[in-house]
Amino acid sequence: MAYNETLNNRIREALENVPGVEERYMFGGVCYMINGKMCAGIVKEEMMCRIGEAAQEEALKRKGCREMDFAGKPMKGYVYVSDEGMRNQTDLNYWIGLCLAHNPQA
Repeated sequence: MAYNETLNNRIREALENVPGVEERYMFGGVCYMINGKMCAGIVKEEMMCRIGEAAQEEALKRKGCREMDFAGKPMKGYVYVSDEGMRNQTDLNYWIGLCLAHNPQA
């Protein structure tokens, strides 16, 4: 299954100075682990963000964001973000920031 290489490069670049980052290929996409915990990734054309339940309600109000579902089941604390929600670097940084803020508590 293919995934968005351009998006992968953007995420990789955004995380390049974060200690403990590991890039893994799984679920037909890419997952970025920080200190062994899933943080962000790509599934097909969308960014997968692990942001925690506390941030999810507010995040879902943003353009291009939707609740993540895996095998038909909603995943609490995870969202998908389409290209519409991260066209510029500021928007991408917002999502990366939410992922990094939640990672220590994950």
